[in-house]
Amino acid sequence: MKFGIVGVIAFIIDWGILNLLVGVFHMHNVIAATISFIISLIFNYLASMKFVFKHRDDMARWMEIVIFVAGAVVGLFMNDAIIWISTYGMNHDAFVSQHAEYLLRTNVGKLVATAVVMVWNFLIRKWLLDDTHTNAMNRLKSKENRLTAEELEAKWQSSFSHKLGVWSIEHTPKGWPK
Repeated sequence: MKFGIVGVIAFIIDWGILNLLVGVFHMHNVIAATISFIISLIFNYLASMKFVFKHRDDMARWMEIVIFVAGAVVGLFMNDAIIWISTYGMNHDAFVSQHAEYLLRTNVGKLVATAVVMVWNFLIRKWLLDDTHTNAMNRLKSKENRLTAEELEAKWQSSFSHKLGVWSIEHTPKGWPK
């Protein structure tokens, strides 16, 4: 639920800035989408780390940031590619000469990009940042198929996420926050 609320607010920020830059300032949609994405990403990071994904004791803060930034870079490329495709084939100056159609196609592209990037962000962050995903998946199973607390702990201990977290703590320079 919190992930969705943060995502909606980030989308409003992203969409609003994109439409301001393309609609009012006649900026190229990919440049505008990059700017709006980065601004909404800053909000998304701060809100996600405060309200959605809690700091894990088994992962260094720098690794959380690396995971977030790496996922965001992939998300930015997906976002920009979809936005670019949305106006592919239009005149090179379409953001001025065909402004209404350009803006409409940019907005359709943004909706598609938002859906794709949202799924990407959720999956990568859930997999690498959220330490409750193993138990959450267990709760979805019928009672007779659920793992015991010991089995859940063993599964967590052998997970890539936990191993990455432990590795990050072991490789955190002295004086850096863990």
